[in-house]
Amino acid sequence: MQSTKMQFTKMQFTKMHGAGNDYIYVDCIRRPPPDNPAELAKKITHRRFGVGGDGLILICPSDVADCRMQMFNSDGSEAEMCGNGIRCVSKFVYDEGIVPSTELKIETGAGILSLLNEVEDGKVTKVTVDMGEPILEAQRIPTLLPGDPLVKNVPLTVDGDEFHVTCVSMGNPHTVIFVEQATDALVLGVGPQIEVHEAFPQQTNVEFVEVISRSVLRQRTWERGSGETWACGTGASAATVAAVLTGKTDRTVLIHLLGGDLEIRWDDADNHVYMTGPATRIFDGTWDPS
Repeated sequence: MQSTKMQFTKMQFTKMHGAGNDYIYVDCIRRPPPDNPAELAKKITHRRFGVGGDGLILICPSDVADCRMQMFNSDGSEAEMCGNGIRCVSKFVYDEGIVPSTELKIETGAGILSLLNEVEDGKVTKVTVDMGEPILEAQRIPTLLPGDPLVKNVPLTVDGDEFHVTCVSMGNPHTVIFVEQATDALVLGVGPQIEVHEAFPQQTNVEFVEVISRSVLRQRTWERGSGETWACGTGASAATVAAVLTGKTDRTVLIHLLGGDLEIRWDDADNHVYMTGPATRIFDGTWDPS
């Protein structure tokens, strides 16, 4: 009798992190893309039954850039961009010889971004990303909160408590709240409620930010579709923009995150936000879906 056992295809992957924001990366330039990546993301990122990670990122060919990044959160939802994730994509394609240039462009759901690799002993250690101009119009963020013209220090009521929020999009929506201390009660309790609040039609990432000085912030992030992550590059960019808009910092800041530090500069000349941070390859592996 002929066996009817289903055949599974093993998949090669690389696990990388940017300041502790860890993702599973799959090379879809030299290998076929995985079937149903949204479902794969939920399984492979599980921290007990899978490899573990904040999400899944596919490194794909592009007709308009050096490569394309497609990312899925750990809940299977697709996201536009990840600042820490794109630095790791840049490191991967350089280190692997796919794009042997220190300057490159990567296509994302938020547009085409320019990156500059810093290389030591033939390997990328740090990457600067031109995150583009922040989006400040309420309709484009998007949020239903009032903005005239900015959604700045606007009251938002959550479970009977009022918070003053500033909303910024860096290609994905962020809600920034300045606090004396970013406690577990705020991040893990209030964060998930704001993520799905009716004021945010596409949900939102939530940053709880402590102001240390005019040039230093400390941040914790409740990330849309992933929960708390150890770093968020777009969130750090949004927090910097919000801090400048509310007069709390200068335009160049160092941001302390749970997984490390990011340098953020909101340039006054071109209105672009520039993010510099590490990219680290952890290990390579094989995923057996059976």
